[in-house]
Amino acid sequence: MSVVVAVLVTAGVTPVVALAGLTATNTISAFDSLPGYLGIEQLSQKSNIYATATDGTPVLLASFYDQNRVEVESDAISQFVKDAAVSGEDPRFFEHNGIDVQGTLRAVLSTAFSDSLQGGSSITQQYVKNVLVQKCEVIADQEQSDTCYLTATEITGARKLREMRYAIALEKKYEKADILRQYLNITGFGGTVYGIEAAANHYFDATAATVTLPQAASLVAIVNNPRKFQLDIPDSATNGAANNYAANKVRRDYILGEMLSGEKISPTQYEAAVATVIRPVITAPSTGCATAGANAYFCDYVVHALQTDTTFGESEEARLLNFRRGGYDVYTTLDLDVQGAAVTTMNENVPKISDAGDVGAVISSVEVGTGRVLAMTQNKDYSQDPAVLASGGNYTAINYNTDRSAGGSSGFQPGSTYKVFTLAEWLQEGHSLNERVDSQRTSSWGAFQDSCRGAQRYPGWNPRNDSSSQNRSNYSALESTINSYNTGFIGMAKELDLCGIRKTAEAFDVHRADGGPLFQGASSVIGTNEVAPLTMAVAFAGIANDGVTCTPVVIDRIVAADDSELPVPQSECSVSVEPDVAGAMAYAMQRVMSEGTARSSYYQTSPRVPMIGKTGTTDGAADTWMSGSSTEVATVAGVVSVTGSLDQRSMYFDSGYAATARHRMWPDVMSVANAKYGGDDFTEASASSLRTLRASVPNLQSASVAEARTALESAGFTFDNGGETAANQPEGTLRSDPPAGTRAQLGSTVTIYASTGLQPTFPDVVGLTEEEAQEALVDYDVQVQDLTTADPDLVGTVVSMSPAAGDSLPAGDAISIVVGRE
Repeated sequence: MSVVVAVLVTAGVTPVVALAGLTATNTISAFDSLPGYLGIEQLSQKSNIYATATDGTPVLLASFYDQNRVEVESDAISQFVKDAAVSGEDPRFFEHNGIDVQGTLRAVLSTAFSDSLQGGSSITQQYVKNVLVQKCEVIADQEQSDTCYLTATEITGARKLREMRYAIALEKKYEKADILRQYLNITGFGGTVYGIEAAANHYFDATAATVTLPQAASLVAIVNNPRKFQLDIPDSATNGAANNYAANKVRRDYILGEMLSGEKISPTQYEAAVATVIRPVITAPSTGCATAGANAYFCDYVVHALQTDTTFGESEEARLLNFRRGGYDVYTTLDLDVQGAAVTTMNENVPKISDAGDVGAVISSVEVGTGRVLAMTQNKDYSQDPAVLASGGNYTAINYNTDRSAGGSSGFQPGSTYKVFTLAEWLQEGHSLNERVDSQRTSSWGAFQDSCRGAQRYPGWNPRNDSSSQNRSNYSALESTINSYNTGFIGMAKELDLCGIRKTAEAFDVHRADGGPLFQGASSVIGTNEVAPLTMAVAFAGIANDGVTCTPVVIDRIVAADDSELPVPQSECSVSVEPDVAGAMAYAMQRVMSEGTARSSYYQTSPRVPMIGKTGTTDGAADTWMSGSSTEVATVAGVVSVTGSLDQRSMYFDSGYAATARHRMWPDVMSVANAKYGGDDFTEASASSLRTLRASVPNLQSASVAEARTALESAGFTFDNGGETAANQPEGTLRSDPPAGTRAQLGSTVTIYASTGLQPTFPDVVGLTEEEAQEALVDYDVQVQDLTTADPDLVGTVVSMSPAAGDSLPAGDAISIVVGRE
């Protein structure tokens, strides 16, 4: 004991190493060789993810933590709590220099006559131990974390000596009040509850500033032995609701007695406090995106951004460390009005589970020009818990809206919505919307240009249009866009470069959801690449933004625990196509809305602003899409086959036909978006993009009907067979309407007629009276038209006739005569 006293007097430390047989001199030497500085890093705290209401009020979506902790300043902690901590854990806290000599002597004596090392740690020492443990908690590598934790908590004299050395150093650097505050912020209160603020909220639905005296003593009691004294296990036999939390009460009342002895409370306060029944009000904090409810998939996307974007750390380990330390208030881009409309219409129109198969549905909305994600929802309930996921098909952890690397799926075929990228390439290459291509269905398309891989052929590939009536041989690019003709777009691709079409899609930030390169075969033109719905929303926003595409972002602001603003990922905007090309695309896609395949969505949207759109239906109607945008907000709504291949054209939901659910959901979302954000006119299409191309009608007089068809279609006209007609020509001779040599619009219809042979000619009746003309033309259907004239010589006289005299017409055919009238 003389050695112990010598060490305490000389060095002010607990002679723990004396138990190992060291002399006082050796003890002091070993002590002095230890590091004297303890770096105090940021404590692990709870992070919060918020949306912002229209009035600017933050709305909590979810919280995340490894340790449920909220750091508070000293003035936010009740004096009852501070006094209870000092009275119960270290009565001489304000008197010693980091080491409680009396407590240490008592512990040494106890240890000397037992098999284990006893306590006696001051508040400062306990704080040191918690800091060392905290450093271990945030190590990403589990093995390293476990090793660190064992070193920080092992029951050895060396550990105690290290803690004392740090404690003395801390006492020299920090005020007592600050050490006490830090201690109350860092210490554990059972389970994942850390720090007095979180403990007050968790156990009594209060704050560290508002807890009562008995509540403060009960909370500090937990610190002594969290497993024994915590108040959130009501079924505990030793410390549960049935025995009024007896174990905690014993420790609580001891602390209250110490507070009374130290004159921190009055006898009256003491009597009232010990008579108070412990009644915890457990308020379990939300944790994880599952608590975000209908906003969970958006929340999940935000978490992936925090954990993967280099803004939050150069390495994966650094990002994980920052996320686990937490203390962030993350304010997201989610628009609760647009999101609310998306969630409501999703719940109304698509079931979570269908007897027909594994049906999924998605809605994503993006702000044009900023890339801010305004809405994101799907028809499933979110969970990451394997047991919950196994409980029903309504649960999934996969976000159907996003790429696989962001917690999403491998993507879905967008169908004909993908055709807009062929349209963009068509216009970029100088073609007109009114230009026509060979759109005849065939299984022999020949070679397609591909500057990346060389010419490509697809023998036997025979895509068709949605309806058998859509079978004209040369649709214009505009017609193909308005009515989504597959063969029209294949014909356009035939005149383009498949590699160029792929590169144009990539310029709109389009990529496969599985991370692989876009497929650029001919079939990709009609939407066979699997992409994420959010990707298509971003692309349509790019079209609406005069051809400038902005990558998606979900975080507006991040406020750290110290109220500083942290950098956030920024949207990267780039030119996808020039404004004149985007304007021509918008012209065609507005026609899709007003008169084409998206009419249903367009006319159900209110208020209506200028909007562009494109529909998509994959093979067998497995997936159906409605994608569109105003100049302010772009939205994609779709119903998909998650696994297998559903036929939505033979499916019905409670809300109606499955294949048209997209046209019920998209207008609901865009109606809210239009009312809130408005929308302007799109850039006008250039004259060159709308130019009409003309060519001369070929002379077909001596051709057969089949030869005439080939010649007309090759020249860019639409063929129509008018059948046989009388003509003053040999039998079988052809004439055309318009006649040969006429400059007609490419794609317009040219009708051919085959002569039945020579027919009797009819007389010229011009100059005859109406009665004389009727008599001369008695074998024909005479149709009289009146012409008002001031010339008395023309009154009652035939002024002109059609057809002209000398033509051959079968008896009964119509002949028109014009008769002068007063």
